Amino acid sequence: MARKLGRTAEERMAIIRNQASELLWNGRLETTVDRAKEVRSYAEKMLTLAINTYEDVVTVKKSKKDDKGVITEVEFTNDGTKKLAARRKLMAGLRDLQEIKGDKEKKSDFAERTREVKHPLVEKMFREYAPFYAKRAEALNQKGGYTRIIKLGARRGDNAEMAIIELVKNMPEAK
Repeated sequence: MARKLGRTAEERMAIIRNQASELLWNGRLETTVDRAKEVRSYAEKMLTLAINTYEDVVTVKKSKKDDKGVITEVEFTNDGTKKLAARRKLMAGLRDLQEIKGDKEKKSDFAERTREVKHPLVEKMFREYAPFYAKRAEALNQKGGYTRIIKLGARRGDNAEMAIIELVKNMPEAK
């Protein structure tokens, strides 16, 4: 049975979505143990969705006319049907976090870096996390286990059990 966290269903889902988004964006999050367990469940489902569909791409050829009237064939890689459905589900289930400009990064460099990325968190899941965890699953011969919870002890003030939840980033060594 799911934990209620002392909130209504709407508030509870908002907290879980926000914290799952922050976990997937930053790789680590400090929260209470009960929230961490709920966030782990939700984040791992989102990661599994990305991992199972990240290879579903379709190459499409389109004719493009330039200024001089010359028609050229251009190849595009689009999402397949399963990946597109997964992308939409991820966009609905996670908060849309945006890239942040670096301290010493020029505005033009930031604009160039983020020009084609409309949903950075979803792109990060398909480009970074999905290939890594798919390789990890193949090496370990198991699926899941993308996060770990480390208990910290009681929080000062209200004595709530605190924990750090983080994405597992180590690749097992070959035997």
